[in-house]
Amino acid sequence: MTVSVDAKVEAVARRDRRVVIAALSIVIALSWGYMLVGAGMGMSAVEMTRMSQQGISERMAGMTMMTPASWTPGYAVLMFVMWWIMMVAMMLPSATPTVLLFAAINRKQRDIGNPYVATSVFALGYLAAWGGFSLVAVMLQWAFERTHLLSSTLAGANVILAGLLLLAAGVYQLTPLKRACLRRCRSPLAFLVTHWRRGPRGALRVGLAHGAYCVGCCWSLMGLLFFGGIMNLYWIVGLALFVFVEKIFPAGHWLGQITGVVLSVWGVVTLAFAF
Repeated sequence: MTVSVDAKVEAVARRDRRVVIAALSIVIALSWGYMLVGAGMGMSAVEMTRMSQQGISERMAGMTMMTPASWTPGYAVLMFVMWWIMMVAMMLPSATPTVLLFAAINRKQRDIGNPYVATSVFALGYLAAWGGFSLVAVMLQWAFERTHLLSSTLAGANVILAGLLLLAAGVYQLTPLKRACLRRCRSPLAFLVTHWRRGPRGALRVGLAHGAYCVGCCWSLMGLLFFGGIMNLYWIVGLALFVFVEKIFPAGHWLGQITGVVLSVWGVVTLAFAF
């Protein structure tokens, strides 16, 4: 019995989808594994979380026991790698629908004779945007440690900074820019149709653009890691789940708006107690 052309095409599509899902799953699992073993910090994420919680308690008690890290070039690179892999672990799951859709459209392009581009090129562009964010985060971490705003446990050590971070994240959740970026993250098909470019360079540019919208959507939320603790698993997992729900679930937009109000009030109350 001869297998129809449509059946063959469908089988190839299913195979491609499985390959992309497997690749994404491996990258996400390795990223979370790297975070759990401590991201090169010399202790596990569980121990770092316990220390971060202690740092928050010290901050709330008005204590500022600081032992700043020695920022050698090697340490700076380690911090950059930690931030970047953490962003991969937290953000790639919510970007998976767009990556899968890119792979499907790319396969259609190949079927009509256009050059094939590996989906990894698009994903690399997306992750490169978060690499840029990670570079800025490392510079902020260095500045906060130098000015004693961040404790040796990598948790916020200043109540005013905590209030400002909460207020900034809350207010940004309610801005038109946040809504515009979130709309593009929540509509993969509309984004890809609008931004599609042919060839490897085009795929990289599209991935960078999608990553830029994701950074624009979530940068203020990621900034809350300076409040709760950069290696605090409660905050890492909580923020990752929140971003996933906000981008994927139908009511995610409204959740973001409600969270914006809650964070804003939390920030105002925190600042009020600081004075």
